Amino acid sequence: MGEAIALAFGLAMDATAIAAARGLSRQRGEGAILPLLFGLFQAGMAALGWLLGEAGGKYIEEYDHWVAAGLLVLIGGKLLYDAFKRDDDDDEEYTTGIGTYLLLAIATSIDAAAAGITLPMLAVSPWLALALIGGVTFACSAIGYRVGRAVGRRLEGKLEIIGGLVLIGLGVRVLAQHL
Repeated sequence: MGEAIALAFGLAMDATAIAAARGLSRQRGEGAILPLLFGLFQAGMAALGWLLGEAGGKYIEEYDHWVAAGLLVLIGGKLLYDAFKRDDDDDEEYTTGIGTYLLLAIATSIDAAAAGITLPMLAVSPWLALALIGGVTFACSAIGYRVGRAVGRRLEGKLEIIGGLVLIGLGVRVLAQHL
């Protein structure tokens, strides 16, 4: 259960960071729509990854732990890279509208599709893991949005660093358990 919770929090960090950044823009209505979309898309993309993994699982069964560990470390590494490559002088343009919100939800959930492949390896039901991923992402994004509104840019980038480290830790743990 702990691994599923850690995975959910790790995956939620990029959506939380985006929600916190959007909180800075002071746009009306985003505090409700962004967490909802982020939670739905994280769970949905993880489910898609799970289904794709199940379809091809018999072909990679001997190497699944290597694939899972590699994907988690790559996703975590990408979060760390994104957190450190951010230019502090960049002023993001805050556009609004359902199209923008959907693009943000898709962009923040692509890593969940890759992580979804690892769901059958967790000690809990993949359905429970999907519920945790969606629920934790929703809650963290809602909190992130509120924090973004309250404290400004001081946290920007730190959430992605935490998420990246958690996912890398999960990848190392998966590999250690199978070696």
